[in-house]
Amino acid sequence: MITFPAFSKTAKRQLQNIAMAVFLLVLIMVACRLWPHPPLSQGQPFSTVYYDRQGTLMRITLANDDRYRLWTPLEQVSPLAVKSLLLHEDRGFYYNPGFNPFSLMRGFWRSYIAGGKMQGGSTITMQLARMRWHLNTRTPSGKFMQVLRAVQLELSYSKHDILEAYLNNAPYGRNIESIGAASLIYFNKAPKYLTLPEAMTLAVLPQSPSNRIDPKTGVVGAALTQARNRLFLRWQAHYATDSSQLSLFRLPLAMRQPERMPYIAPHFIEQLRQQNPQVIRTDTRIDTTLDAGLQRLTERQVNAFITRNTNRGIHNAAVLLVDTRDMGVRALVGSADYYNRAIQGQVNGTNAKRSPGSALKPFIYALGMEQGVLHPMTILKDVPSAFGAYAPENFDRRFLGPVTATDALNFSRNIPAVYVASQLRQPTFYQFLRLSGIANMSGENHYGLSLVLGGGEVTMQELAKLYALLANRGVLQPLRMQKSDPRQTVPVRLLSEEASFMTLDMLRQHRRPGDTLAQAPSSLPVYWKTGTSWGFRDAWSVGVFGPYVLVVWEGNFDSKGNNVFVGAEAAAPLFFNIIDNINASYPDLQEPERPFPKRLKRVDICLASGDLPTPWCQQKGKTWFIPGKSPIKVDTVYRPVRLDKLTGEVACPPYEEDETRTEVFEFWPSDLANVFAQAGLPKRKPPANHCKDEGADVSGNPPRITSPLKNTTYTLRQSLQGRDRIAFNAVTDADSKTVYWFVDDIYLGSSASKSAINWRPINNGQYRIRAVDDHGRADSRLVNIEIVN
Repeated sequence: MITFPAFSKTAKRQLQNIAMAVFLLVLIMVACRLWPHPPLSQGQPFSTVYYDRQGTLMRITLANDDRYRLWTPLEQVSPLAVKSLLLHEDRGFYYNPGFNPFSLMRGFWRSYIAGGKMQGGSTITMQLARMRWHLNTRTPSGKFMQVLRAVQLELSYSKHDILEAYLNNAPYGRNIESIGAASLIYFNKAPKYLTLPEAMTLAVLPQSPSNRIDPKTGVVGAALTQARNRLFLRWQAHYATDSSQLSLFRLPLAMRQPERMPYIAPHFIEQLRQQNPQVIRTDTRIDTTLDAGLQRLTERQVNAFITRNTNRGIHNAAVLLVDTRDMGVRALVGSADYYNRAIQGQVNGTNAKRSPGSALKPFIYALGMEQGVLHPMTILKDVPSAFGAYAPENFDRRFLGPVTATDALNFSRNIPAVYVASQLRQPTFYQFLRLSGIANMSGENHYGLSLVLGGGEVTMQELAKLYALLANRGVLQPLRMQKSDPRQTVPVRLLSEEASFMTLDMLRQHRRPGDTLAQAPSSLPVYWKTGTSWGFRDAWSVGVFGPYVLVVWEGNFDSKGNNVFVGAEAAAPLFFNIIDNINASYPDLQEPERPFPKRLKRVDICLASGDLPTPWCQQKGKTWFIPGKSPIKVDTVYRPVRLDKLTGEVACPPYEEDETRTEVFEFWPSDLANVFAQAGLPKRKPPANHCKDEGADVSGNPPRITSPLKNTTYTLRQSLQGRDRIAFNAVTDADSKTVYWFVDDIYLGSSASKSAINWRPINNGQYRIRAVDDHGRADSRLVNIEIVN
């Protein structure tokens, strides 16, 4: 029987000490790994890459240290690139402790003893340590410190993290660092899409990046090609290679220079960078709302327009295109030439405060319709007028007399617009602009009514939001420049659907420059307006077409005036050039489907007055109106006058039918009559009336309201949810066919003379009910309303 000698106590103690030392060492290593460490990306500044909404590269910016550097997770790097790197740099990467002692000894021998070329023998971990701590590794002490730092990295981080960090810090020529930036700049693709030749080119590049590529041209040098091909020979010895990969290596390799990187929409990107100052982060991709195709189309039209009109003194323009469906900015041209110092080309004109001229007038009329001041066919006076101490003039210093609200808006008449603005309450025009987010406005008293004619200043981006408000049926939404920008969840309504719809319908009737009646209508309606600032400093054209809002500005950033800066003559042609080219380039473009406002109605009117027609109206038409809100009364322009057949003078009642005749005259106020006379179109003056009843045809009886009862209190129950209504009824004369009903002078609707109309009041209070027949005869009464639960 064989026996083994027992270990001595000393030997056992030594084994226990060794085991304990190994255990402690392992424990320390585990503790080092488990102890929280900052990510290896921390402290490194990175570039930012901007893409348009369809993934087209727009720009890659420099990091804060003037390097192109992008962080790419290891999982998003092509396996071909990872294998090529490990094959070339560190085949034992996953097995060594951060350094390779054999490589170090070989490098030391050749560098310091054999007198050969300096060799470092560094592993990937050692190279990362050198880059991370900026070590000088050309001396033995520096190399020793590099080894210590490499071991520190191995103890603190996984192989995955170390390899990832190396790929994101390695130099790749010029001022390009990281495989993400190199792949994007040189090959215009993400690292996960690299082919084998491209992957091997990048694998050999970090060893001597300054010698691999011509620093001036970026052309691949012979040394880089040879190094790549040598690596490919080693690849073939380790991995199976098919004929397709061999074919790729026979093709010439093109590597784009950083100077040839795209720089699309520079003003747009600069604004994004100002809104989001670059910080040290790894989230380096920004997906924007811009459309590179629309951006290039817009830039081409601006450049062509400026080239054609330079001799007229037009050297600068700015354009903004916004999609109303998501409020994304699709194109932004801040100036005619970003690189032109003579026009201050790097100024972003879409963010500059400028006088809008008449471009804000649509919102005055929208507020007027919202507040019951007018409807689209209301007749307004374009006559010399004074509003307190303010006496505005028209741009052409002429007066048109009576004009519809639609024509007053589209012909940009100043006096009617100032009149409408003077009638606005809760909100006033100033308050509306403040509510819409117009920034840096002075107090309301500072502007007065001059705000109507462009006395304030807005930016193109603010103006685009306002016109998008009309397109979106009165809901205000912020512009979006990034896909990640949140969409507004709580709507901010500044106008009703009805007022927004009517305003756009008014703008749709604005004919484009050069249009004739014989021309075919555009495939898409255009709702547009122009503006010209005081002193001819700014020319504007703004509008809605299809899903877009388009804003065009022309002028000089130094505010120097030019008589050609007239909205309709300077900005409108460029405005329609862009629209026509978008329609041609995108033939399937459609206007978004938006629901028709439920409360909006159509009513017959007498065109001369914009009021409800009487039997004597000479020409009738239709207008949009909001029941219970739009101001509509019976026409009084056309009135019948009973004349004596012998004398031609006004006959006084009682009449003898065979001795009198009835003629219809136009009764115009004196200020409008003077305008007609000055224009060479004098109206026939009605004959003088010496009768006590002023000669009006008072034959027949006025309507007599039978319901509601006079001076009566009606109690309605709120719980009936609108089913509890009050019927309006009236007894009319035999010649009366229609009765028009008004509540506190607000038109409610019409009914046949024998039928009723129902009214549901909303609030408690006293109301005046008025019934007017189609002959202008009227009756009225007061009623009290109480609404209870």
